[in-house]
Amino acid sequence: MAFEKGDLILANYTAKVKDTGEAIETTLEADAKKLNIYDATRKYEPRLVAVGEGWLLSGLEDEVKGMGVAQKKEIELTPEKAFGVRDPTQTRMIPLRKFGEREHELTVGDSVDIDNRVGIVRFIGSGRAQVDFNHRLAGKSIVYDFEVLKKLESDEDKVRALVDRRLAGEGGRVSFELGETELRVSIPEELFLVDGLQIIKRGIANDVFKFVPRLAKLTFSEDFANEKVVAKKEEVKEPEKVEAAVPKPRKRKAAPAPSTS
Repeated sequence: MAFEKGDLILANYTAKVKDTGEAIETTLEADAKKLNIYDATRKYEPRLVAVGEGWLLSGLEDEVKGMGVAQKKEIELTPEKAFGVRDPTQTRMIPLRKFGEREHELTVGDSVDIDNRVGIVRFIGSGRAQVDFNHRLAGKSIVYDFEVLKKLESDEDKVRALVDRRLAGEGGRVSFELGETELRVSIPEELFLVDGLQIIKRGIANDVFKFVPRLAKLTFSEDFANEKVVAKKEEVKEPEKVEAAVPKPRKRKAAPAPSTS
């Protein structure tokens, strides 16, 4: 059964460049290790996708719309439907002095930020560097092995997935209470120093109101714990062993000797 715009699904996928087999991205830890792109700092897990909301490449999204739950499909995207065709006008020759302290360290293949644009150094010579501002995968066909695992139906599942998406896999530490029209999200102390937490909370609110439209209010609470009380509760005292007394056998009194009279 095809998906509709706004459906939330969980999916696994691995993407490669068609011509070279270069791995681009994967949600699967086993594939990441096999393809030599494993990152120990990353959490590998199914990705949340909002169908028709631009969370995927447009060409990939068009294919996913027609898939169903538990379906696996190889999807090939031409450059036009992936990262675009190469544009020769996006290549510039830039004086090395403009790179400042990096001038003498710059090498071909380096990623550089010039005038708030990210590019790749393609050539260095005569005091200048050729920088390509095309996407590094522009002009390449991309192949996805894509599998739809689940469609999220309940509001609880949707809220949990949306929170986790914004907190980059740390959403499991967050608890929430979902009412008829209100949602209360409790953020534990260990997440207070997450970079951009206020922006993350705004993003969670936007997502929740969009995909769970019955909610009229979302409240965030930041929970501090009294470590002394918590530590005291965690102490587990072993119950004292009480040995049951074993009754000693009573000595029987000797029976009186029978009378001979």
